[in-house]
Amino acid sequence: MRTIPIEEVTKAVRSLCMEANYELSPDMRCALQSARQEEKSPLGKQILQQLEENLRIAGEDRIPICQDTGMAVVFLEIGQEVHFEGGSLREAVEEGIRQGYEQGYLRKSVVGDPLIRENTGDNTPGVLHFTLVEGDRVKITVAPKGFGSENMSRIFMLKPADGAEGVKNAVLTAVKDAGPNACPPVVVGVGVGGTFEKCALLAKQALLRPVGEHSPVSWAKEMEKELLERINRTGIGPGGLGGTCTALAVNIETFPTHIAGLPVAVNICCHVNRHASREI
Repeated sequence: MRTIPIEEVTKAVRSLCMEANYELSPDMRCALQSARQEEKSPLGKQILQQLEENLRIAGEDRIPICQDTGMAVVFLEIGQEVHFEGGSLREAVEEGIRQGYEQGYLRKSVVGDPLIRENTGDNTPGVLHFTLVEGDRVKITVAPKGFGSENMSRIFMLKPADGAEGVKNAVLTAVKDAGPNACPPVVVGVGVGGTFEKCALLAKQALLRPVGEHSPVSWAKEMEKELLERINRTGIGPGGLGGTCTALAVNIETFPTHIAGLPVAVNICCHVNRHASREI
């Protein structure tokens, strides 16, 4: 059994909140560079150049990549041989979010009640996902989610007979309906299977997979490639102003489901697709 002081979790979350908002992950940076080189539209290429310049300034000056610094989504993969000492794990994560957003001068966007709409003032609470795994390590991933793209996400409860074509049509419908509102070029996370809530979580987790890394499931891998090509033929383009690069990646995650259902969730993320991880 390995003991981890609870303050180590707070420190990690605080740091990851700032890191994710200041710096693009290496895979996303490479994907944007490739998109700029391959974009056929002069205006689209110009927009991608501006996005890269924005990223450079944010990294150098340690300021947010985007004014919407998101609602903090935190994934914790906790080894079953770990014991936390010194307090509540959930409170430690929330304290890390609070410190990260206050000390990092990140915009506080969370309201305490969905209808009363009073800002909590420190971007808490976050959306926390805990998973128990083997071992004595803890992996923490912070994925701030802006709502320009989050609002464009969809869930489709398809019939089994809808099959692969139904899944493809659902993804294309979501992306086309989103148009420029999700700040393209986007990363499209797709969850297929499970239940209503499970497919949504799969879609969110799909956004964490590095760009260019495909699903190990053969049909999903081929569907990822096909959907990326079809999305980039829609002409939505960078910034929604036309072009050949509307999406940087389509990532599909799957899970077993019921004989009577085919749940599909589409979680779209903007061109920064922020996330940062650390193991303690």
